[in-house]
Amino acid sequence: MTTITVAAMQDRIGTETVSDWITVTQAMIDRFAEATGDYQFIHVDPVLAAQTPFGGTIAHGFLTLSLMPQLAASVADAPVIEGMRMAVNYGGNAVRFITPVPAGARVRGRFKLAAFDEKKPRQYQQITDFTVEIEGTDKPALVAQWITLIYL
Repeated sequence: MTTITVAAMQDRIGTETVSDWITVTQAMIDRFAEATGDYQFIHVDPVLAAQTPFGGTIAHGFLTLSLMPQLAASVADAPVIEGMRMAVNYGGNAVRFITPVPAGARVRGRFKLAAFDEKKPRQYQQITDFTVEIEGTDKPALVAQWITLIYL
């Protein structure tokens, strides 16, 4: 990680970073189903899911979205703002689930800094364009615009 100033962060608007690849396993999907109570067969029943157009089980869309922190943490050159006390998820302006993620697929995150604005003294709002890519697939799994509050 690289420590940078607020001014340097604002200079990074438009900059893109890419995470490492991670594998979305069936065990991961099953644990997410257990945590959320979403046991729809397309996620947890390989036999029934094989009979659908998906050809097998797929990750929950919200599981794919929830990988954002793990993917972001694997970005080697991700900047940390000098004096940052905490960062808080504030929500999203848009989330679209484009392509299902099959169990066993590898995914990675692509992060593009869209905006970084001071909202209050020592509080900044960061907007990031976030895309999850599926290895070997042209269309992304999801695209989102995510908002984070940064407290110095």
